[in-house]
Amino acid sequence: MDDFARAVEAVLFASDEPLSVEDIAAHAGEGDVQAALEELAAHYGARGIELVERGKRWHFQTASDLAHLLRREREEPRRLSRAATETLAIIAYHEPVSRAEIEAIRGVQISKGTLDVLMEAGWVRTGARRETPGRPLTYATTKDFLTHFGLESRRDLPGIDDLKAAGLLDPLDEDALQLQLEDDDEVETEDEDA
Repeated sequence: MDDFARAVEAVLFASDEPLSVEDIAAHAGEGDVQAALEELAAHYGARGIELVERGKRWHFQTASDLAHLLRREREEPRRLSRAATETLAIIAYHEPVSRAEIEAIRGVQISKGTLDVLMEAGWVRTGARRETPGRPLTYATTKDFLTHFGLESRRDLPGIDDLKAAGLLDPLDEDALQLQLEDDDEVETEDEDA
């Protein structure tokens, strides 16, 4: 391993947060940061820690196959409410999204506290204001959201087929849906005859 790769390794090791290539270059000096990162990722590939990229930021983490050794049972001081979980999912899949759009998708109003909890966790940030009447504020996910959930980008979020396969979405009962549509057609026909 050359001196520049060692410098990149030291910068990443000493950092308390994931770093972009530009941040690494600012601390490590002149050299090919991308090549050094690839060399380090290969070097740490079979070790107890690994170098990973999440949201275009690099950091060291425990190797995923050894994470169970470091887990400790502890009581979570604060769990997300169902409203906060639904709101986070809507923001992740539809960002940038306004409060009114979140409420329209959920079908109920959200309290200000719900967004505050997500922002305190560092998973949601405010975005730009929309150029529409009222200029509503928009919300989007953060790099910490990607890091916490082990995503490289939002494209890694599970799709509808993945959610169905995991049993998180109920499959539509096509027969019941068809019966409902036929009943609705009969009611409309009766209304027209009257």
